[in-house]
Amino acid sequence: MTAIRYALAGVAALALAGTAHAQDFRPKEKGLLMLNVRVTDVTSDANDPIKTAAGAATGLNVDVKNDVMPTIGLSYFLTDNVAVEVIAGTTKHEIKAKGPGVDVAVHDTWVLPPVVALQYHFAPAAKVSPYVGAGVNYMIFYSGKDKNGFTVDLDDGFGLALQAGVDVAVQGPWSANLDVKKVFFKTDANINNGALKSSVHLDPWVISAGFGYKF
Repeated sequence: MTAIRYALAGVAALALAGTAHAQDFRPKEKGLLMLNVRVTDVTSDANDPIKTAAGAATGLNVDVKNDVMPTIGLSYFLTDNVAVEVIAGTTKHEIKAKGPGVDVAVHDTWVLPPVVALQYHFAPAAKVSPYVGAGVNYMIFYSGKDKNGFTVDLDDGFGLALQAGVDVAVQGPWSANLDVKKVFFKTDANINNGALKSSVHLDPWVISAGFGYKF
């Protein structure tokens, strides 16, 4: 199991235990602010071909390693059921070129992908309250480090995000949170000043577990 799976299992167990003994909890409602602090696993689906500037195949593909980092989400409830959440965090990813007999690191980069999502919360007055959401993100690459003689330039840009999760009331303003997002984002990678290129569909899964506090 990955670290995030252990975190998800631990949060779920704590939430269920807390719910069983909770005497009171604060429901979701209009005007509420809710802060979620999470441990987040960001895993990219990238496997796009690397081509020459003329478009010829090189036999190599892009591989982006995953990362686990803390993230935060702040939600404001416009109604009892509808909320807007801003999600922020940053992760570091190693980019490799892989192919037959080739597995070489070409670049490390930090990524700041803030997401703004409009959510619908089912059963806001219940202890177990699932939700779904959709929104936009802006992918920002920074503090990149080229490796093994390669130079890599990545374009920032907008993407779309889908979200599903659940809040489980524990006690008072506290809750446990499980959250899954799928972000759809493509960046153009220029390698060695354009001698090589790739249209990289990062499309990461963003899987989180943590705790929330209602204000």
